[in-house]
Amino acid sequence: MFPASLAEELIAHARQDEPNECCGMIAGRDGVATRVIRATNTEASPFMYVMDPREQLDIMDGIDDAGEEMLGIYHSHTRSAAYPSRTDVELAFFPQTAYVIVSLAQKVPVIRAFRLTRTAPDGEQVAEIPIDIG
Repeated sequence: MFPASLAEELIAHARQDEPNECCGMIAGRDGVATRVIRATNTEASPFMYVMDPREQLDIMDGIDDAGEEMLGIYHSHTRSAAYPSRTDVELAFFPQTAYVIVSLAQKVPVIRAFRLTRTAPDGEQVAEIPIDIG
């Protein structure tokens, strides 16, 4: 379950950082997203995102300290569909975590989630995870 209010936060972050990609993490409990934690895209690029390793570790520690789990890592695509790029797959180091992409390419933003396994054979690296926004 992904609350509509958190989906709105993702879209707001994507629009705020436009034309660059935004990024951050999604925390939750029992598989239900409870909060979005924004991170800095150190690349400041419309084509890719990179989280500062120290900031990423601090966010992950904060999630653990709150008794939550990291449910997802999110970023935006400002000019392309909500589908992982080759770079997204190559930089996916958490295979058990959902990778959420917010696309602003169309008039209505699109949010999709994926399980990315960079070490899997070609054609098996990307699996979509249905998102229940409500």
